[in-house]
Amino acid sequence: MASNYAVQSSFRSEKQVPHGSPSSSSSYVRSVGGHGHFSVRASSKIPASRRPVTPNSRLHSDNDESETGRVRVAVRLRPRTADDLIADADFADCVELQPELKRLKLRKNNWNSESYRFDEVFTESASQRRVYEVVAKPVVESVLNGYNGTVMAYGQTGTGKTYTVGRLGKDDASERGIMVRALEHILFHGSVLDSVEVSYLQLYLESIQDLLAPEKSNITIVEDPKTGEVALPGATIIQIRNLEHFLQLLEIGEGNRHAANTKLNTESSRSHAILTVYIRRSPHGKDKDGNLSKEKDTDGIPIVLKSKLLIVDLAGSERLDKSGSEGHLLEEAKFINRSLSSLGKCINALAQKSPHIPFRDSKLTRILCDSFGGSARTSLIVTIGPSSRYHAETTSTIMFGQRAMKIVNMIKLKEEFDYESLCRKLENQVDHLTAEIDKQQKLRDDDKAQMERMLRETQNSFLEKEEILVTRSEFLEKENTRLELEMKNVLTELNHQKDYSALMCDEVARLDSKTEISTYQQALADTTQLYEKKRAELTKQHEDNQKSIQMEGQKEIDILRLKFQEMNQLHGTTISDLQYLTTQYEDLVSEKAKLGEELNDVRQKLLVEQKQRKVTENEMVNLKKIIAENDNNDEDMKSYMKENIGKGSAFGNPLSVSKSNQSKEQCCGPRAAIAKICEEVGFGKILGLLSSEDSDVQIQAVKLVANLAAEDINQAKIVEEGGLDALLRLLQSSQNTTIIRVASGAIANLAMNELNQGLIMSKRGAQLLANIGVKTDDPQTLRMVAGALANLCGNENLHVMLKEDGGIQALLQMLKLGNSDVIAQVARGIANFAKCESRGILKGYKKGRSLLMEYGVLSWLISNKTNISSSTQRHLELCLCHLAQNEDNAQDFVSSGGLKELIRISSESSREDIRNLAKKTLRMNPAFRAEMHTELL
Repeated sequence: MASNYAVQSSFRSEKQVPHGSPSSSSSYVRSVGGHGHFSVRASSKIPASRRPVTPNSRLHSDNDESETGRVRVAVRLRPRTADDLIADADFADCVELQPELKRLKLRKNNWNSESYRFDEVFTESASQRRVYEVVAKPVVESVLNGYNGTVMAYGQTGTGKTYTVGRLGKDDASERGIMVRALEHILFHGSVLDSVEVSYLQLYLESIQDLLAPEKSNITIVEDPKTGEVALPGATIIQIRNLEHFLQLLEIGEGNRHAANTKLNTESSRSHAILTVYIRRSPHGKDKDGNLSKEKDTDGIPIVLKSKLLIVDLAGSERLDKSGSEGHLLEEAKFINRSLSSLGKCINALAQKSPHIPFRDSKLTRILCDSFGGSARTSLIVTIGPSSRYHAETTSTIMFGQRAMKIVNMIKLKEEFDYESLCRKLENQVDHLTAEIDKQQKLRDDDKAQMERMLRETQNSFLEKEEILVTRSEFLEKENTRLELEMKNVLTELNHQKDYSALMCDEVARLDSKTEISTYQQALADTTQLYEKKRAELTKQHEDNQKSIQMEGQKEIDILRLKFQEMNQLHGTTISDLQYLTTQYEDLVSEKAKLGEELNDVRQKLLVEQKQRKVTENEMVNLKKIIAENDNNDEDMKSYMKENIGKGSAFGNPLSVSKSNQSKEQCCGPRAAIAKICEEVGFGKILGLLSSEDSDVQIQAVKLVANLAAEDINQAKIVEEGGLDALLRLLQSSQNTTIIRVASGAIANLAMNELNQGLIMSKRGAQLLANIGVKTDDPQTLRMVAGALANLCGNENLHVMLKEDGGIQALLQMLKLGNSDVIAQVARGIANFAKCESRGILKGYKKGRSLLMEYGVLSWLISNKTNISSSTQRHLELCLCHLAQNEDNAQDFVSSGGLKELIRISSESSREDIRNLAKKTLRMNPAFRAEMHTELL
């Protein structure tokens, strides 16, 4: 099919312009809740009614913009293949396209035809680019604006769905399909997006598998009970770096997708492929300065837009008589047709506006419930072939598209408050403010310490200067006192000289009469003048000294006064700075308290989830109350659990099944109690209790699961709800002997189903069981583990894995304990193993010496032929017979005495069927016949 499109692509141009594409310029109104609720943008115009499109309708309007929520449907015609050219050489095509009218005519015969109108009609020469721009581009642009979108391909097998949607175009970029072009378009706008992530799944045999992680199978669908949104939490989600990265992932996914060769298509897809693109974007507005900023609500909480794009490549419908599917292909075709039939029922119910839409009939319809009749913008491309041989299939595909065009979706924009981002932002702000406060506190402390140090230094300097000044003042006072004393002495002396002068004057007066009086008067006058001059000098010197002392003291006092004023000013400045820092510190503390309150509010909202987790614990309390109400049947319950977990139901023992049937009436009470618990609590919540932190809760829950696993009708539901994974986690992590024992019994019950056996082995369950068998010496636990391994031994496809995981070796090591119940289960296991090996030997697809011979099983069988129970004896005899059917084991039988034991069994075994099997083995083995002939001679 891909090659046909490639041939036609060489004749077309990549520059074709799409016409008739739906407009995406509808107006929307946004309403934002004030209490943290989601806000929704809905289309302002939804048509209340419209004229249905019928084959005979001639009227139409090109004004499709008013139906922005309607499912858009385009049809694409596949070119003729080589088989079509040969088989339909004498016949005309069953369809006639009128792309300019967007119509398609379907011929019933040579004279009659019916006309159908679609949103777009593509001829066989339409390019991949034009198909994308018309069908998918409007949906992708809507997804970039925050709306969910779906692009889906539907049609008969071999009509080019995978080519249209999933073509990689590694060699020729023009051949790229919708998936690659959509991601190229999205990544082109990656600068305004927060993240682009993808998951790639397939729905195969009604089981959801991860194409990017093939080990993940049977992924469960989870539905939000409040919003009704469907999610796949187990799917691998990978963030896309660039287009090359996406192409690598898509190539990996296509390599893991199931495909097969049928008569209709050499590469027929056997599963529905679903590519989901998750886009997260923060809406941006303009602030006062005209710069882009994240949009926020009235409370300042950032808003985030989350949208997703589904690109679905459906597997083609096929008729078994035309496709020639047989065996496993037949089963695949049944599941494909069943899921497509469920999708058709949902489309028909939506088109007829039925009150009930059967979305739950199939996992495909559950995944696509938002695409049809939901809140997503959906485009559907239906692919058809021109051949008249497939007229019925082409008619069915066209009618599917016509019904899909009647569906109108309520397109909604989902906005969420980004509490996570807000919490991180507030925490960063608190950390930043705390660091800033610590920094300011440190600077304030340093400034305070520096100011105090300077103040102390100033005070010390002031005290020193004051002491110097006081000392200087005391010195000047002493000097002044000394000078005053000297002045007094001088005055006293002058007075004394004055008295002496007066005396001399008297003496002069007395001697006036004498002759020498003139000479004496002259001498007296000189002496008086000398004393007066000396007195004047002393007085002037005293005054100068007094003035000098006063000037020096005043100068020092002025200097000290200036320094004191400077210190007072510095002290005042320090006090004002300290008050400013104190005020700033108080503001920072108040801001920190406010941010702390906001952070507490956010944390309070986040704690709501923790409260919801406690609801599970409360339900466990209710569970215990229900068990308490059935105390009258407690003894019956214990016996029932002991029978089902400990013996019969765990290992499939026929004797135990017989006993269980005999005690069926006695177990009615416990069965009713368990059914009541399941009805009131539910499977999911019971399995959720397996991960409880309370060991008592875990024990009660694992016992309930073990009892439920004993019923075949419950096993599939337990595995689907994740019960098997939870039990394996308990084996790996729990240290409680009771939990390990009962969990092993529950796994043994599940291991009775062949599908579950493969799951257990793929999840390394045998390795966990083998490790427990090696570590523990509790007989009851070993009995459970041996029973589980014995059930796995009954599947010949798992023998090699059992050997690699150590399951066979661990099973044989349990024989050392010597417990009869454990030996019985080990004997059953090796009997199952030998039976599967002998079946493979007889059918011819197995050769070589038995794996059990390598572990010395034959010698143990021969040495333990007595002192054992009848059921164990039966398993040992069967094991010997099956091992003897392998001719490569004949030499070991002859050398170890196994042949003699086989001869004894043929005549002495208590069961006729075992005696006949032993005789048949002796007759068919040439080595045994030769050895018996030699002994007779």
